[in-house]
Amino acid sequence: MCKITDLGKMKYQSQKKAAEARKNQRVIEIKEIKMRPNIDDHDYETKMKAVRRFFEDGDKVKLTLRFRGREMAHLELGMELLNRVKAEVEGIAKVEAEPKLEGRQMMMVLSPR
Repeated sequence: MCKITDLGKMKYQSQKKAAEARKNQRVIEIKEIKMRPNIDDHDYETKMKAVRRFFEDGDKVKLTLRFRGREMAHLELGMELLNRVKAEVEGIAKVEAEPKLEGRQMMMVLSPR
């Protein structure tokens, strides 16, 4: 005993199933926030508001700290700032990549919980 099926109908159904799967998937983007080590309080709060909004949308956040000139002599200020960010978003995000220095930039990647 065998079953005869319509090949066109079968292809159509598989295309519809694939389209439905594509429609339901979510592409996670990496949003970047750039800061300087001696950022002012109000500017910091504005950046942190953007970071929280990105986490609510389900995106990852890459924090980039750029050092210029003599700021390279005070890398500990950059580490303090990134640790402050990490402590502030601890409840809503986890650290995916610890802070690391690459040339004149210090980077850290956070992802939503």
